[in-house]
Amino acid sequence: MNTSSVRSSFGPLKTALLGLATGVVLTGCAGIAPVEQYAVSQSAVNAAVSAGGTEFAAVEMKSAQDKLKNAELALHGKHYVQARRLAEQAEWDARLAERKAQAAKARRAVEDARQGIQDLREEGLRAAS
Repeated sequence: MNTSSVRSSFGPLKTALLGLATGVVLTGCAGIAPVEQYAVSQSAVNAAVSAGGTEFAAVEMKSAQDKLKNAELALHGKHYVQARRLAEQAEWDARLAERKAQAAKARRAVEDARQGIQDLREEGLRAAS
């Protein structure tokens, strides 16, 4: 038996072992409670609420809060894969709500500034007349 035939016979064995190791790692990760992700998501929801998400991005806020609640239920039920997925989705929904709220506030500030400029112009024209 030459060396190349020995090497080729180990190829399928290496592939099988790699697949088994990957499965073990993924299973191990699935068994770990996503407490850190849940905390990050909770923080993102709180930040979105503080930014005005409930006023300016109500749909996204509701989605984030519902997903966070469902993540909590899944966490307590030890459905860790589902809990992680829901917590991640809640985080992104909350971040979207926060950005929408910030954008709406910025638009409002620009509109207020424009109105202030218009008022000053009109006042200046009245004073000049």
